[in-house]
Amino acid sequence: MILEYSFQTIEKPIIDIILKEKGSKFISYAFPVEDEEAVKKRLEEIKNLHPKATHHCYAFRLGVNGENYRANDDGEPSGSAGLPIYNQLLAHNITQVLVVVVRYYGGTKLGVGGLVKIYKESAKEVLSFANLVTQELSATIRLIFNYSDQSSVYQIVNKHHLEIVEVQNQEKIKLVIKVSQEKYLIFLELFKSLLNVKVL
Repeated sequence: MILEYSFQTIEKPIIDIILKEKGSKFISYAFPVEDEEAVKKRLEEIKNLHPKATHHCYAFRLGVNGENYRANDDGEPSGSAGLPIYNQLLAHNITQVLVVVVRYYGGTKLGVGGLVKIYKESAKEVLSFANLVTQELSATIRLIFNYSDQSSVYQIVNKHHLEIVEVQNQEKIKLVIKVSQEKYLIFLELFKSLLNVKVL
């Protein structure tokens, strides 16, 4: 199995992309999301924003390989809404993303084929406005060391442009450093090789 250390997602939310079909109005949204809690929160926001909408259909992908996913038709015929939205997430090869398409019914039934087409187009349209970004998985390394050892620690930090997440200056210095998941073991060994530096 090949380990993935990065994934593609969208940079920021895209909102209020409107398509119309036979009197029905479809408003689509795309959100970058961290987890299912964030998905739930965004769905509540959309439902509060459109309380009189006929349907709030959505799909999301979570995890580096999109292993956690869901497609919801919200009362539309089975497979006619959530799945076409989900397929656009796959087509764009993105994860950590939620797409919601809100429908206001216009009085004319579209049929399953028509629904599949318009939900696919709505998801495709909102994602066409998104800026795709690649994010690296990260890990943290926690260190404790004496003030006399700080130069050797900071030499590694500065040389490799590592991100310092937290510093506590007490009797000893406590440091939390963020590194890419891919190079985690390399940096772990590097810090372990320093005398008098404790890796937690």
